[in-house]
Amino acid sequence: MNNILIKPLVTEKITALMEKENKYGFVVNHKSNKIEIAKAVEKRFEVNVVAINTIKYKGKTKTQFTKKGRFAGKTPQFKKAIITLKEGQKLDLFEEV
Repeated sequence: MNNILIKPLVTEKITALMEKENKYGFVVNHKSNKIEIAKAVEKRFEVNVVAINTIKYKGKTKTQFTKKGRFAGKTPQFKKAIITLKEGQKLDLFEEV
């Protein structure tokens, strides 16, 4: 269960969702499913999860041209989970560090 939640997402969009709709974002293991993610969040933060939305991002191919030639690489793939908590519950993401 420890390797399901990789890191919390802290962006402007996620911060707005935290304040308005009590939703939090995490980068999660790309092989995990919604049930495993919910159990991991409930166990680690001791909260009740109402809903989970997941988004998979494929790695993109990137090319860079330099004087020495062309370099090709790939960005990593990852999975993002948006977690909705029960009304009145909060996560203190920065106190857990």
